[in-house]
Amino acid sequence: MRIFAAACLLVTGLSSTICSAQTTTFHSETRLVTLTFSARDADGRAVGSLNADDFSVYEDGVEQKIGMFSRQSELPLTLGLLVDSSESQDKFLKEHLRDIRLFLASVLRPQDQAFAVCFGNHLRLVSDFSSDAAKITDGLARFNKGDRDFPEMEPDDSREGGSAVYDSIFASVAEKLNSTGARRKALILFSDGEENASAHDEIDTIAAAQSADTLVYAIRYTKISHHKLTADNRHGIAGLKHIAEQTGGRDFDALHVDVNEAFRQIGDELRTMYFVGYYSTNKAQDHSFRKIVIEPHTEGITLRAKTGYYAQ
Repeated sequence: MRIFAAACLLVTGLSSTICSAQTTTFHSETRLVTLTFSARDADGRAVGSLNADDFSVYEDGVEQKIGMFSRQSELPLTLGLLVDSSESQDKFLKEHLRDIRLFLASVLRPQDQAFAVCFGNHLRLVSDFSSDAAKITDGLARFNKGDRDFPEMEPDDSREGGSAVYDSIFASVAEKLNSTGARRKALILFSDGEENASAHDEIDTIAAAQSADTLVYAIRYTKISHHKLTADNRHGIAGLKHIAEQTGGRDFDALHVDVNEAFRQIGDELRTMYFVGYYSTNKAQDHSFRKIVIEPHTEGITLRAKTGYYAQ
């Protein structure tokens, strides 16, 4: 069933982790629209010093009054690693397992947690929530060596071969991220994006991530034959770029950007993100899509966030 859920959280669910941050709360409503955003300067460096009066938020062109604001470094992080294990991607994990471990060790604090999923036409939870980088990558290594004795997420016998890219995101949001409360939430997807096995489509997948205020980062390795992109290649590239843009994440081409540089940029953003909550001036719960634009007050600053949410 298509999820058209609003990116809203109960005020009572935003626990004391935010109360310690710079916060202003208005009590005329009981639900907030929330979004996470990142900031970079004209030289591409992450900016972590913005305040609530340094930007404006618009919903369908109408400026919104900010009800909550905090720097995301003050909130714990929940991070999911989604690794495509289909034939076209099998070398990627083997070559970059150490890079993944070093990245996790650099971003995870004791209060943070990460999990890992390997997927083809099945979705295997190879490591459940942990703040231990070695433990998480141990699950990835075991899977890479042929171990399939892991819990399956969203079992679906109708998937025959191929790569369930959309389902890996959808299931991770539904089963691992929706219940985490007031935390920074992000998924890092390692795939070529060439989808051919999912029960959920791209629209459902984006809506689910937006609803859970989850950023999707894609590190894309496209296997090119005869020095020419195929139709499947182009479709995968466009799909991953679109999902990343719509959720406020980023898309990296691993053929042209060093994987460690991609990890560095993702890590910078995860450490310098911002959380905003506002009460929408549009009270209708009509399932319509509400477009969100966040604009900086300082020239040269670029802000990136999810593009909107469905009102329900």
